[in-house]
Amino acid sequence: MSKLDMKREFIPVNFAILTVSDTRSLNEDKSGDVLSERIKGAGHFVNAREITTDDEAKIVIQLRKLVERHDIDVILSTGGTGLTGRDVTVEAHKKIYEKEIEAFGTLFTMISIEKIGTSAIQSRATAGVSGGKYLFALPGSPGACKDAWDGIIEKQFDYRHRPCNFVEIMPRLDEHMRRK
Repeated sequence: MSKLDMKREFIPVNFAILTVSDTRSLNEDKSGDVLSERIKGAGHFVNAREITTDDEAKIVIQLRKLVERHDIDVILSTGGTGLTGRDVTVEAHKKIYEKEIEAFGTLFTMISIEKIGTSAIQSRATAGVSGGKYLFALPGSPGACKDAWDGIIEKQFDYRHRPCNFVEIMPRLDEHMRRK
């Protein structure tokens, strides 16, 4: 079972939030607000907060820009993970993933079932790695963002979390790019 090893020192991580929506502005972005509050409350940093429309090419461009930034370790996007024609965030994410974290979607679904029952089937939440950064595509609802953060992301980005966590392997995510 997982637990915190308080002998280990907490290591803050740099996050970016990308909201995907045709209708919201940053002032009306409740899901982005939820994520920002939780990230900062856990002791991490929000170094970028962007918004883009439900356009696959624009999402890919924004994700690539964020991946290239040296002051960002993790990108959380919110919105566009459903089944409608405008929901293209997952497709955009998968275009830039070097590796997909397949268990994230499964674990998110398990957590969602506890909250919303079989409606959890409508989410295509996903995660992956690109350019040495972690990327997560979360649904656009504040409740889903809370569930993803509280149930998975917060724990994996706490270096004290045992038996393992994403922070401890972060320095090795881009080792393939350093090989000769």
